[in-house]
Amino acid sequence: MGLTLHTMRGDLTQIASDAAIVNLFDGVKRPGGATGQVDRALGGLIGDLIEDGEVTGKRGNNVLIHTPTGRYGEFVPKRVLVMGLGKAGDFGYDDIREVSAVAVNRLKGIATTATTIVHGGGIGGLDTAKASQAVAEGALVGSYSFNKYKKTSNDSDNRLGLLNIVEFDDAKIPEVRSGVANGIAAGEAQNFARDLVNEPANVLSPEVMAEAAREVAHEHGFGFEVMDLAECRSMGMNAYVGVAQGSHRPAQFVHLTYEGDPSDASNNVWLIGKSITFDSGGLSLKPSRGMVTMKGDMGGGAAVLGAMKIVGAAKPRINVHAVLPMTENMPGGGAQRPGDVVKAMNGKYIEVDNTDAEGRLTLADALGYARENGAARIIDVATLTGAARVALGTGNAALFGNDDALMKSVLEAAETSGDGMWQLPLDETSKRLNRSDIADVKNSGGAPAGSITAAHFISEFAEDTPWVHIDIASVSMITGSRGMFRTNGATGAPTRTLAHLAASLAR
Repeated sequence: MGLTLHTMRGDLTQIASDAAIVNLFDGVKRPGGATGQVDRALGGLIGDLIEDGEVTGKRGNNVLIHTPTGRYGEFVPKRVLVMGLGKAGDFGYDDIREVSAVAVNRLKGIATTATTIVHGGGIGGLDTAKASQAVAEGALVGSYSFNKYKKTSNDSDNRLGLLNIVEFDDAKIPEVRSGVANGIAAGEAQNFARDLVNEPANVLSPEVMAEAAREVAHEHGFGFEVMDLAECRSMGMNAYVGVAQGSHRPAQFVHLTYEGDPSDASNNVWLIGKSITFDSGGLSLKPSRGMVTMKGDMGGGAAVLGAMKIVGAAKPRINVHAVLPMTENMPGGGAQRPGDVVKAMNGKYIEVDNTDAEGRLTLADALGYARENGAARIIDVATLTGAARVALGTGNAALFGNDDALMKSVLEAAETSGDGMWQLPLDETSKRLNRSDIADVKNSGGAPAGSITAAHFISEFAEDTPWVHIDIASVSMITGSRGMFRTNGATGAPTRTLAHLAASLAR
């Protein structure tokens, strides 16, 4: 069972729960707001602990105080967790997500119910609805676990089952409710994407992933179409078909359509997600250790599906299309060979220099399909290159594009969501590395500027359509804890950024 969030109006000191979650900024000597209210109910206990130096308000200073029922007058919660927020001037919405995530994990094995205030929504001065949304997102994403294959796991017994998000001011309740509802939709969608990426590849085949997409479409009333390899071949998608032909598992080319503005088909954005459910490298075989995480090579497609769930809930006035070219990349007897030449849907010939540069081949035909069907703007998302990690580390996805306005919109959506992204150049020097002696372009420019040459390749198929490419290879999966992500494995990035983008582009 996952975490349930409930919004309520009330007095934190009078709500029965295993723990009440409050906060403190660094440098505060006597707490105010809701924390001050709790402090007074406890006879100044929090203030005493501040004076003693145990409670400091610094980031990472999280102190659990036991308050057995009946020992502190009419104070009802059994415990109080004081979360340090750091410096007030540095505190923002992404910090709220992290604080909320850390809090629910701090109470693991201790509490099954808890009540929290909206961090940053009082004396923090942040927008109440946005702060409430961040609390909900952080709690849901932070409490995530993937233990379905652990027979002996008792993880569900050690996690919060209910988190009450409380507000004392009646006037703020509508904003809190709205923010929490948006946060639940976003957090659950991101966790949905994480579930898909964390599934082992023997379970999540292209057909199973296509069925997950069908269920999303059915849930939200989207248009849904799936094409098999024969249909794709008849449409001229030979770059995509070439990747798929090495696997005995049927490829699935999926198209979902949300019609938020059915009277204006040109008011649209197309989200294209790389959906390689397992990448062996094909005949350009990866080393065995390099394959261990390749079940996650469909992270772009998972994020796009997650974003569509948020779009379906928010219903922005824009038409949003999702295209997911699903397949494995395997070295079967029918696999394409290094040196093969294939003709993409847009008519360009591609020399296959390296079969492990397969994702961009599937994206080439996905972009061609989008353009042929009237795409006004295209965003593609892909776990594309290890070079992106080399260039930017693990804190930022690499961003490329041919349209400054669309690029600006993506960066603003990423900032709103707390997803790190950094724009890299599409320079002419790097582009020359993709030149082929026998075809229009080759699919790999080699090791130098690897993420840039990959983006240059995709740009050949975006042509003059406004387009942004997000290389998420460095951020799609993590080891350890970072921000609101508290477990190893998939992050679901950039699910929420894509949904924010669609909303920002709506007319």
